[in-house]
Amino acid sequence: MGPHPAVAAIRLAVRRVLRDILIEHAPGSADLPRDVPHDLPPPPLVLVACSGGADSMALASALAFEAPKLGIRAGGITVDHGLQSGSDLRADEVVGRLVDLGLTPTESIAVTVGRDGGPEAAARDARYAALDAAARRHGACAVLLGHTRDDQAETVLLGLARGSGIRSLSGMAAVSGTGGRYRRPFLQLDRQTARKACMAQSLPVWDDPHNADPAYTRSRLRHEGLPALEKALGKGVVEALARTAQLSRDDADALDVWAGQAEASVRDAAGLLECAKLYALPPAVRRRILRRAAIEAGAPAGSLFARHIEEVDRLITGWRGQGAINLPGKVVAQRQGGRLVIRQG
Repeated sequence: MGPHPAVAAIRLAVRRVLRDILIEHAPGSADLPRDVPHDLPPPPLVLVACSGGADSMALASALAFEAPKLGIRAGGITVDHGLQSGSDLRADEVVGRLVDLGLTPTESIAVTVGRDGGPEAAARDARYAALDAAARRHGACAVLLGHTRDDQAETVLLGLARGSGIRSLSGMAAVSGTGGRYRRPFLQLDRQTARKACMAQSLPVWDDPHNADPAYTRSRLRHEGLPALEKALGKGVVEALARTAQLSRDDADALDVWAGQAEASVRDAAGLLECAKLYALPPAVRRRILRRAAIEAGAPAGSLFARHIEEVDRLITGWRGQGAINLPGKVVAQRQGGRLVIRQG
């Protein structure tokens, strides 16, 4: 008798990602004989980021099951955000569960959560910084994240509410981060599949109370917004939003390529952007070039919103002699003699 259908589904999703990692980082290693020479480099290491919740515990169990069959080393990391009493003890418990699954190395990392961008964004920034550092420290080629199709749907709705454009509607990428470090095997699986897999394997899970706290935007969306949409529009909203994310990502990627190719044609011999040539481009392409120029000048990507780019764009499309535009990171954009100058102020 085979594994529970939910367990089989999560293992298949992880197996596919691990095979991709093998192809990218250790070509041919899956076909090596058992008595490989000792002078070959060690097998690639893949870490799982685990909070102890159902999604990440299901991911950790699948990684522990699949990695040895492919000759991949597997470890686990949990991040202690320090936002709740006893969080350090809970992090230690998660490490113990990862060890019980056979993952090594395992580690708990305590972080300090700042205030920039709100509590959710600050916690996310601290978490990814810790995971980046852990991956470098252990020499891991990838970190698996347990985001599900439901998380993707929530991300799309949040992007829609912010009016941040097609890239925000793209949601989370299956592969992201420096060198493709972050992998999300569960973006095609729903949250209930992960929970059922944990139940079928008798895996203990911890439900973070923050996920049900209405003080957090994503929590309100999860428990109030999405159920209301499903009540009004019928079942299938989550699947439709996830499909929207993929279609939006395809479009956004194509526009990014177009903008990259067009950028050289709108710069003069000194490398300055020429307003007349920018004006001739489609708005979606032009704004991508402006955003890239602002980031290259020092504007933090995470703080550069659509409204900032729209203001800069008006220097091209609605020029009335207006003054300089102040952007995040002390970057200034201004029009000078038919050229758009974006630099540190």
